[in-house]
Amino acid sequence: MGVRKRETADARKEANKSIAFAKLNNCPTSPRKMRLVADLVRGQKVERALNILRFSQKEASRKLEKLLLSAINNWEQKNSEGDVTEAGLFIKEIKVDGGMMLKRLRPAPQGRAHRIRKRSNHVTIVLGAINNTQSN
Repeated sequence: MGVRKRETADARKEANKSIAFAKLNNCPTSPRKMRLVADLVRGQKVERALNILRFSQKEASRKLEKLLLSAINNWEQKNSEGDVTEAGLFIKEIKVDGGMMLKRLRPAPQGRAHRIRKRSNHVTIVLGAINNTQSN
């Protein structure tokens, strides 16, 4: 690895130490279905987002709820003296990207075959705090 590449990688690691985030890779739900749920909670406060996800009927909401709890726990680990309710945590960024695709074949009439694409996705949640407790 080159010097410049190593320095930028180290800078990125240092920046990630102060950010509370959580990632979910290769979730076996199509990105389109996951984005419907992610759009409901984007920019919301954490308590409200948890309530929205808890009472949503969609299957993707269960996975996002678990991921959001993980991001909150990551924030607590990085800010041991801080309190979640006083910090005013909100969902700063939530990204749903396409993951790997399982390609299957379904028989079709007259000896043909149709391709079935079983999609998966990657979800990233980044939390932000309104009241930054670590300021001077």
